[in-house]
Amino acid sequence: MTSAIQASGLRKHYGTLAAVDGIDLSVKEGDVFGFLGPNGAGKTTTIRMLTGLARPTAGSASVLGYDVRSEVVKAKKAFGVVPESSNLYDELTALENLVFMGRLYGVPRQQCLRRAEELLALFRLSEKRDTRFASLSRGMKRALTIAAALVHQPRLLFLDEPTVGLDVLNARQLRAVVGQLNRAGTTIFLTTHYLEEADALCDQIAILKQGRIVASGTPAELKASVEAEPACTVRFSPMPQDAAAELTQRECVREVQVTAQGLRLRGPSLPRLTKLAYSYAQEKALQIEFISSHEASLEDAFVQLTGLSPDAMLAEKGGG
Repeated sequence: MTSAIQASGLRKHYGTLAAVDGIDLSVKEGDVFGFLGPNGAGKTTTIRMLTGLARPTAGSASVLGYDVRSEVVKAKKAFGVVPESSNLYDELTALENLVFMGRLYGVPRQQCLRRAEELLALFRLSEKRDTRFASLSRGMKRALTIAAALVHQPRLLFLDEPTVGLDVLNARQLRAVVGQLNRAGTTIFLTTHYLEEADALCDQIAILKQGRIVASGTPAELKASVEAEPACTVRFSPMPQDAAAELTQRECVREVQVTAQGLRLRGPSLPRLTKLAYSYAQEKALQIEFISSHEASLEDAFVQLTGLSPDAMLAEKGGG
């Protein structure tokens, strides 16, 4: 399989600051490639170099076979970029924005119109074709911003935080469209702070820290590489406010995390953790609504490799 992106020793310095400090990348054409890391790790700077918005200090890179230093104008005709903040125009309608973006890429007007209607249908925005961008919901704005990057039918799409700040339904719909685009042959270069999203969508992942790639591989390979203690997740009914603090004091528990599913207990022995959950419920006259064992996750890998919790990372982005 050919490479959509190749980079070797890529660096970007701002004075004495090394924003990107010698990274090597190989993204296969047809893959969804996840580029993960905390704020300041160098993700956006890398994308800016790959898309011609920043000139590398050192190293080399090619996108779809085009050198990013000397052939970026040609490359731009073959890739699309979805920035974290929308680049569309408030005063134009959904349809007008798509046609305008298509014309910027040199797509003939009639072809733009046909393509715009196709994209509005794909993103479930046909009924909003004549609605000004400023009047669309947050989820619709994000969907239209992605659609605008697809008007010229690029082979490669750079997606920067596509679902940050969206509600669960809109985020799920956008992830479904991303999967559909990839199955149709579009290569996706994805940055996201949602590790479950990366786990579900990505074929390959690179984790960046302080301008360097600290780990890369498939989601399965990254999860297999971590040393994760046994854990079980339990949800009590009702949930005592002091349950996490009380369970942390028990001998077999090393750590208790509060998650959306309930309390995640970690310790050296899964049978002892499970037994504790049931005995605690009996002791407090609680019902157990949910309990499950927990295997190593992409979250575990990320935490071990970066030292930053996903909750802290989301808080940085305003997504938590």
